[in-house]
Amino acid sequence: MTAAPGGPAGGTVPPAGSPLPVDSLGMWEATAGLPEQVATAATAAAGLSGLPGRDGIENVVVLGMGGSGIAGDVLTATAAPFMPVPVTVVKGYACPDFVDAGSLVFALSFSGDTEETLEAATEAYEAGASLVAVTCGGELGRLADEWRVPVVPVPATIPQPRAALGAMAVPPLVVLESVGLFPGASVWVDQAVDQLRRRRDELIGPNSPAVTVARRIGRTIPLVHGAGALGAAAALRWKAQVNENAKAPAFWNAYPELCHNELAGWGQQGDATRQLITLVNLRHDAEHPQVARRFGLVAEVLREVMASIVEVRAAGEGDLAQLFDLAIVGDFVSLHLAGHEAIDPGPIPVLVDLKERLRDESAG
Repeated sequence: MTAAPGGPAGGTVPPAGSPLPVDSLGMWEATAGLPEQVATAATAAAGLSGLPGRDGIENVVVLGMGGSGIAGDVLTATAAPFMPVPVTVVKGYACPDFVDAGSLVFALSFSGDTEETLEAATEAYEAGASLVAVTCGGELGRLADEWRVPVVPVPATIPQPRAALGAMAVPPLVVLESVGLFPGASVWVDQAVDQLRRRRDELIGPNSPAVTVARRIGRTIPLVHGAGALGAAAALRWKAQVNENAKAPAFWNAYPELCHNELAGWGQQGDATRQLITLVNLRHDAEHPQVARRFGLVAEVLREVMASIVEVRAAGEGDLAQLFDLAIVGDFVSLHLAGHEAIDPGPIPVLVDLKERLRDESAG
């Protein structure tokens, strides 16, 4: 496969040739631009001033929701296992009570107006934590200026938060490398960009595996399984992308936990589930050997109660490359699912309406 031209800080996206009958926000092109987005995000976060010293950081906290919050799961799956301090991901209003002057807190909000993140970030600032904001602007950008904390800008040209995976997830990794908590992050980012370009070229080509997987899923409900923190983050990403892009239900779970509960739940209703649910197994090289065995054993149990079992295997060097590889495949699968039903993947009016109603009621 031929990688897209361009250096590590950018590049030209090959003609995407969107097959979607409706795509008012350009989600196909934004998804095809993920490799370049990752490279650009790494450059934007490099050399950030105002960061705390390594010796003063006792813990790391990531605040974020939805398409921004997945960045915390990426950090947990890739950097956290190698870091000497604990990492906590918060997807809600409350900042953990342990946050203090020894905390490095990432406040992630694409729009800058996510109410949960704003409330938790304010608590973190008042507790004396060192903050880094990653945002397009909005209220978080205004507060960051007021608080004089570092900001990594997110390109406003990205159409939706869920299309900003690289822009939101990469800056915290680069910052952690800068403060000495995650050496080698830049190498992993470069490897991820290389793999994303290879996979992107395949996914927009005439024999895209995303088309095959989307056809296998069809109008069934995907249940996405992954292994460990890496697989869990990828499975959550797939689930959310099907929800928002295809406007369809989807569910996820992770090994080994699902072997201690969910597996027992398939003992009934097989006549219904085999008409409704497709199991999608996301595989990667970092699986524990016993977890790798579980995929096959669980498939034996579930084969009779699923419409189909599909496997998607990650490629690339390093955990970050493999996680992003699984993510971009899922992104394109969700776009094809939308396209098959002539659904516009971009707008999410029900979520916008909910936020507006919450805002109106709190103001009243």
